[in-house]
Amino acid sequence: MRIYGRLVAYPFEGYLVETLLGHGGEAGVYRARRMTGDSGDRFASAVAIKILDEDHRDDAGVARLAREFRVAQRLRHPHVIEVYEHGYYWMTMQYIDGGPISRLTTMSTRLEALAQVADALDCTHRSGIVHTDVKPTNILVHQAFSPNDHSRGAVLVDFGAAHILAEDVWNRSGRMLASLPYAAPELLQGRLPQAATDEYALACTALEVLTGLTPYAADNPSDLIDAHLHRPPPDVSALVPWLTRSFDVVFARSIAKDPDRRYESCAEMIQHIAAAIHR
Repeated sequence: MRIYGRLVAYPFEGYLVETLLGHGGEAGVYRARRMTGDSGDRFASAVAIKILDEDHRDDAGVARLAREFRVAQRLRHPHVIEVYEHGYYWMTMQYIDGGPISRLTTMSTRLEALAQVADALDCTHRSGIVHTDVKPTNILVHQAFSPNDHSRGAVLVDFGAAHILAEDVWNRSGRMLASLPYAAPELLQGRLPQAATDEYALACTALEVLTGLTPYAADNPSDLIDAHLHRPPPDVSALVPWLTRSFDVVFARSIAKDPDRRYESCAEMIQHIAAAIHR
């Protein structure tokens, strides 16, 4: 099955697929509802359903989807996407109705959303999993975002590139899946990702969410990779008048080339970023 356009109404595996939410390199994600009742004329609450494109339903694509489901299913945290059901080339998960974190309109709500995701990442790392693809579009928020209500907060999504450290030490694919504007040096060098790898990506994400900037600008992927590997952290305060030098110090540590020089946790890093902003 291939669904074209943004608005659809198509029965699929007991669901009514309603709306295209987004499309990645291998799959589309749609809003859908489980059909209930004897004749399928009643519908449950909305879910998101990820369906592999027809040309990615080979053994490798199906295995990656199954692994993504297995990784997300291991995690129990209010700010990690909840998965429900898995078929041969599809999976269903929690539907988040507010879009990416960039939809939040105030500095305070964006900082709170980043703090929630930082806590989710720290939980993920304690479970031996590294996300490896943290970026603004992989942080979704509820439309009625509430900093004090975890059921209406920010949610980390898309564990398709995640590493399970206990498995990947011995069985690494060599296939680097990451978004270059947020990719840590060790990931680009083909080294085993670690918790600090996600911290680097979250710092790059925070900079973009809070200021609209990415750490490095480049005309092509090769130059961007070289910047992550060799260029010193930028002095953001020289570009953003309302930031102070204390922000530059915090950010430089957050994206240190050596992962051992970064903060002990994602939560600690976001706390320092928030403190630097409020000085």
